Amino acid sequence: MNKGVRHYLQVADLEREALLSLIDRAMELKELHGQGISYMPAKGKVLGMIFEKASTRTRVSFEAAMYQLGGSVSFMAKKDLQLDRGEPLKDTARVLSRYLDCIVIRTYGQNMVEEFARWSDIPVINGLTDSHHPCQILSDVMTVMENKGKDLSSLKVAWVGDGNNMAQSWIQAAARIGFPLYLACPKGYEPDEGIMAAAQKETRFPLELLRDPVEAVKDADVINTDVWASMGQEDEAEERKKVFTPYQVNQELLKHAKPDCIVLHCLPAYRGQEITDEVLEGPQSVAWDQAENKMHLHKAVLEWAMGLRD
Repeated sequence: MNKGVRHYLQVADLEREALLSLIDRAMELKELHGQGISYMPAKGKVLGMIFEKASTRTRVSFEAAMYQLGGSVSFMAKKDLQLDRGEPLKDTARVLSRYLDCIVIRTYGQNMVEEFARWSDIPVINGLTDSHHPCQILSDVMTVMENKGKDLSSLKVAWVGDGNNMAQSWIQAAARIGFPLYLACPKGYEPDEGIMAAAQKETRFPLELLRDPVEAVKDADVINTDVWASMGQEDEAEERKKVFTPYQVNQELLKHAKPDCIVLHCLPAYRGQEITDEVLEGPQSVAWDQAENKMHLHKAVLEWAMGLRD
């Protein structure tokens, strides 16, 4: 990768202080936005967005973030680029580096964003891969801090469901920022062993993989879940429903957590599957604040990546 360029491809790319600084800045930017104060340090800057996977929240929140910072956006579906006709990734990366100031990529393989960053002279931000969702996790942690305070070390955070990209980003965040994390995943659907082992080696807090969701959420302050079948796993959906049914976040499961436990879901949610409508619409759900916080967090990441405050 080109030295001096600020890429953000996974949580473990940044040290604890840098991660917390982004969250703190996102809170400041959210407050400015709430006060109606205009802040446009990105005037004349262009954000490129290459999305191979469909998106509602990540796309719109990044676009809104860049526009509110005063910049502009060029959205590119992969099928519309010469990449779809076989142009080497390194050629596309070097060309777009001459046109743009920053780029967000949402794709399948983590190797794609890493290869793009290797050849890019501008910041590359991971907008989601099958392995990581590093911006989402920071807006999730921001939401936890808004509700539970900034000291996460005394909290019990639980993950219930698939050991997917979100679970893996939570694992890295727990190790790097420092808080207890208990994951309940069915056999055969665990997080990546390498990511888990590296995080357990790094952290001084409990980081455990369990089978029983009740055990994972017992006395939890935070419960998080996600869809049972991610994009690209549609052909597994019916089988996954059978496997994951005991892992549904419902009112019965919440009884085992603390009474003031909050529930997160990064959305979209399939009500009646990984989470019930009663819980998602209930008083413990913070999913809508969580969704809003993506935009403010993305502002902070874009500001940092492009050096707009340096």
